[in-house]
Amino acid sequence: MCGLAGIFATNGESQATLACAALRMAEQLEHRGPDDTGSWADQASSVAFGFRRLSIIDLSEQGHQPMSSASGRFTVVFNGEVYNHGELREDLERAGWAFRGHSDTEVILASFERWGVADAVPRFVGMFAIAAWDAETRSLSLIRDRLGIKPLYIYSQPGLITFGSELKALYEGPAFDRELDPDALADFLRYLYIPAPHTIFRHVRKLPPGHILTVSDPATELPDSDAYWSVDDVVSRGLADPFRGSDEEAILQLEDHLSDAVALRMYADVPVGALLSGGIDSSTVVALMQQHSNIPVKTYSIAFEEAEHNEGPHAARVAAHLGTDHTELLVTGEDSLKVVPDLSEIFDEPLADPSQIPTFLVSRLARREVTVALSGDGGDELFAGYNRYTYGERVIGRALRMPGVVRRAVAAGIGSVSSRSWDRLHAMATPLMPGLRKQRLAGEKVQKLGHLMGWTSEPDMYRSLMSAWQHPELMVAGGTGRHGAFEGALEKRDSLGLLHRMMLADQLVYLPDDLLAKVDRASMAVSLEARVPILDHRVAEFAWRLPRALKIRDGQGKWLLRQVLYRHVPKEMVDRPKVGFSVPIGSWLRGPLREWAEDLLAPTSLQRTGIVRSEPVRRAWAEFQNDPGRSGQGIWALVMFQAWSERWLN
Repeated sequence: MCGLAGIFATNGESQATLACAALRMAEQLEHRGPDDTGSWADQASSVAFGFRRLSIIDLSEQGHQPMSSASGRFTVVFNGEVYNHGELREDLERAGWAFRGHSDTEVILASFERWGVADAVPRFVGMFAIAAWDAETRSLSLIRDRLGIKPLYIYSQPGLITFGSELKALYEGPAFDRELDPDALADFLRYLYIPAPHTIFRHVRKLPPGHILTVSDPATELPDSDAYWSVDDVVSRGLADPFRGSDEEAILQLEDHLSDAVALRMYADVPVGALLSGGIDSSTVVALMQQHSNIPVKTYSIAFEEAEHNEGPHAARVAAHLGTDHTELLVTGEDSLKVVPDLSEIFDEPLADPSQIPTFLVSRLARREVTVALSGDGGDELFAGYNRYTYGERVIGRALRMPGVVRRAVAAGIGSVSSRSWDRLHAMATPLMPGLRKQRLAGEKVQKLGHLMGWTSEPDMYRSLMSAWQHPELMVAGGTGRHGAFEGALEKRDSLGLLHRMMLADQLVYLPDDLLAKVDRASMAVSLEARVPILDHRVAEFAWRLPRALKIRDGQGKWLLRQVLYRHVPKEMVDRPKVGFSVPIGSWLRGPLREWAEDLLAPTSLQRTGIVRSEPVRRAWAEFQNDPGRSGQGIWALVMFQAWSERWLN
């Protein structure tokens, strides 16, 4: 894993000046690559690359980047891994290619030479962000992996394009306009992250997953990127060729796909371990890792003092059953709070998913002993693991069948009662209805139902479920309430049922722009390479061939993935209500973080950026403090933006 940066300009700077500028950008990414640094420039074309290396495969100088192909036509910087580089190398060697070392970077270059960029990239199995300069066509290609595991930001103004693994590299480019995008901020307050291709800055975009952007002239407007792989196409192919085998055949096929994906990701010239929560996804990954290893796999988990957030004992039981070399760290509230001041440095684009804190903590724990760690991300999105899928199917359908006047009346009635009052009603009813004990955050869930009932379409209702604020544009000066992040995935797909449309929306937006961004920044902050075998694109393609009954059965999601795990771990050890990997952010904001948050949300602080409206924010802060049943996620987003702006806009 590494950090890359680069420049493509029209200003005709000297080669030394270009190389120094690219290296200065890359130096901001030292945490992504502490082992080596490099730069390259072509004065004639005003193009330059900078690089920071975390040595994973071929630790010798033969793996140094930037790297040029044998003929000199292609030069690349590359962040990530191409896991099938051994197979590609054999194909290329049979065609006459010779290699100096055994890095996957060298295989990428040879693949570009043999097949060209557009035909080579679809052959890669892996996670990657690549910048490739073609000296023959005098063009720059920027490439991102299929699922969006690795990030790539692009800044453009007339005569200058800069790019990098993180925004902090772009800040150090030859020029950078920090004009904020009000609609992107409204998106952030709604979703807790900013959906691609937008970023917090008006003149910066994220390259979408599965895309190649080719630029020949930096003086012209940035062209559209081209998709070489898309979830939409995968869905269409899956519908055209659905899986028709038995349950047992499906279980065996999924295990084969996952086993191969895990084995590929265990290859490294440095120590490898796994992040283990004890849930379905990470336990499946670790079980398959242990099957491929003749020594105990190193596994890592964190435990919390708060019982409702503590999965440590579950992870320990799974580790003991599988025979891993397990390390658990008990994290106190004080330990977690110590991370908060560093979040704006780690996440240089605003991100407010509270699980960013435990993700960082477990990554830091693992990095003490390993350089690579496999994780279980992706199982919920590919195999329908979220409770909101079954809830959405049940509630959205019923709501839309209600007459509009009835639905609006129900929404108004629910909204007139505070979350705290709903929690009290829930507590009073629990002795009479013991099944209610399983319901967490009852008041918040009822409030979400009320918000949902106020909308009139499936896309709006699902967006409502995913929203921390229902109308965040009212808090943002210049915000228009632009929609599209989830709605585009939910509309105009009549061949898909609501379940699969919700899953598609999450794979297109929530997965790359929240979960994978969180894992990338949190792990890379401590120079740990996180690999996600469930998100092998071949697993994703198989998952979209599966009928609903292989994903949700008897009201329980991830049915097929569970069956694979049950072949390795007793069912009773892993079957439990979903906890989620998070922290009690609401109680922190009403307790130990209250003074800090109060200062950040004070009118004088809000006025510094001039983009957040003081009155609605202060009203929301007061309502939050007066209603202990209200979720802290929306307030956390406001606080995170303010903390971010103090770090990066001053």
